[in-house]
Formats: sequence, C-alpha cells, structure tokens
Amino acid sequence: MKVFFIFKIKDEFISLYKENPSNLFLILRNIYKLQNNELIYGTTLFNQLINKFNKRDLDCKLFLKLHTEIPYSKRGDTHYFNNLYRNEVSRLIVKNTYLKIETDTNYPSFFKILGQFNHDLFVCNFNNSDFFWLDNAKTLV
Repeated sequence: MKVFFIFKIKDEFISLYKENPSNLFLILRNIYKLQNNELIYGTTLFNQLINKFNKRDLDCKLFLKLHTEIPYSKRGDTHYFNNLYRNEVSRLIVKNTYLKIETDTNYPSFFKILGQFNHDLFVCNFNNSDFFWLDNAKTLV
C-alpha cells in the first residue's frame, strides 16, 4: 500500500522550489522523521512552509463533487474511492495541515479531483522517496 502526504505550500516557497522539488522533499522528510524531543523545532519549520487547508470546506467540496459517483463513499473525515474497473481502492484523510492518501495504485483518482481545487499541492511518499507537484502528476502516469 502506498501512502501519499499532500501539502499546500506557501507561495514564496513554491517560487523557490517549483523547479527543484527535491530540496523541498528533503526538508519535509526531515520534519517527518524528527524525534519527539525535536517536535517544537519541526512544528515551527513546518508552519513556515505550509498553508493550512480549510478542512471543513474541503470535506464539503469533495463530498458534493463525488457523492453521486458509485465508487465513492465517506465516513467521518475519511473519503473512500473503491473503483473495481480501475482496480483501485483509495482512502483520503483530510487534516488541517496535510492530506493523506492510502492507496494501492500509482495514480489514485483523488489526485485528479484535488488538482481541480488547487494546482500547487506538493505530494510526498516518504516510504518510497517519491515526490512531485500535483500539477505535474498527469505527466507521471
């Protein structure tokens, strides 16, 4: 199972890292792997890099857009996409500071949907050292 974390990066850092996303990935990965005694430092650095999601608004937008589609369901803060035709089972968890997609596919349906809301999202798979800007994801498929 692949786990993607999606971050909404602040504009000033988008201009810095748009052409060189590996440095942004290294910063986020280092924050992700920080020890408990370094959490205050990590939180400060993380908050300087990212904009928060409007969790409630995004939850509503996703639900309104997808609730009529058969492979979609929602329980609590978690959105599910179970598309047997594409051999996809994906779960999107919406948090204030990040989105988390757990999936069994390389290009979950949630990427396309999230790209319609915001193009400047940065996607990281820390386990596989994979990263990309969401608007570039279509070229990776």
